[in-house]
Amino acid sequence: MIDLHAHILPGVDDGARTWDEALDILRKMWADGVTAVAATPHVRGDYPTTAETMERLVEELRRRAADEGVATDVLRGGEIAVSELGRLGEDELRRFGLGGNPSALLVEFPYHGWPLALEDVVARLVRGGTTPVLAHPERSPEVQAAPERLRPVVETGALIQLTAASLEGRLGRAPRNAGLALLERSLAHLVASDAHSPQLREPGLSGVADAVDDRRLADWLVHAVPAALVAGSPLPERPDARPKRRRVRFFRA
Repeated sequence: MIDLHAHILPGVDDGARTWDEALDILRKMWADGVTAVAATPHVRGDYPTTAETMERLVEELRRRAADEGVATDVLRGGEIAVSELGRLGEDELRRFGLGGNPSALLVEFPYHGWPLALEDVVARLVRGGTTPVLAHPERSPEVQAAPERLRPVVETGALIQLTAASLEGRLGRAPRNAGLALLERSLAHLVASDAHSPQLREPGLSGVADAVDDRRLADWLVHAVPAALVAGSPLPERPDARPKRRRVRFFRA
């Protein structure tokens, strides 16, 4: 499995605080079957991470992981706020390319409010040769109320990334139902952990198969599509089967 969203670089945002914590996250990922993870620090007003900082910390984490015998590969990336897309230069954005692919970019979908001119932003990125991957829209009340609102954005060229904890019910009923609704409408393309610590949105993706009740679809979401994005290859065809709604279980955060 390949996880294309995790906050594992210490000291740059609200994710891992220390190198030990970052390595602990990687160990949990490896034990769960995650072979590669993209380090995607926040890039926004409160966490103005630069591409240079991200690259330096990724190389340091790779070195420390190798020294500790942790085999999960650490890839480059960043979670870019919509408001930052117009401020950052083209070279900087390409250096934040998701999984090291300069033609893919993880864009943070806000938790509240609909991003202004979202379709125009997506269209501009696509015209420039970049595939935008929208992170965790199922956690937005606007998407929860109207999942179909994302269809024009997807048809313009965006991919939708869901959070594993949403599908598993650990974030509550509304994100789970919205995530399943997006899958049922073929409006979601991959799943990531969005891990922030060994405890917060627990690292790992193996629970996705049970969450969507379809192992072929789960493999597409956590392996086939992420692998294609990292390689810069066309997306593999989506399996025909659709997820079945299951009884929601609630978990304490």
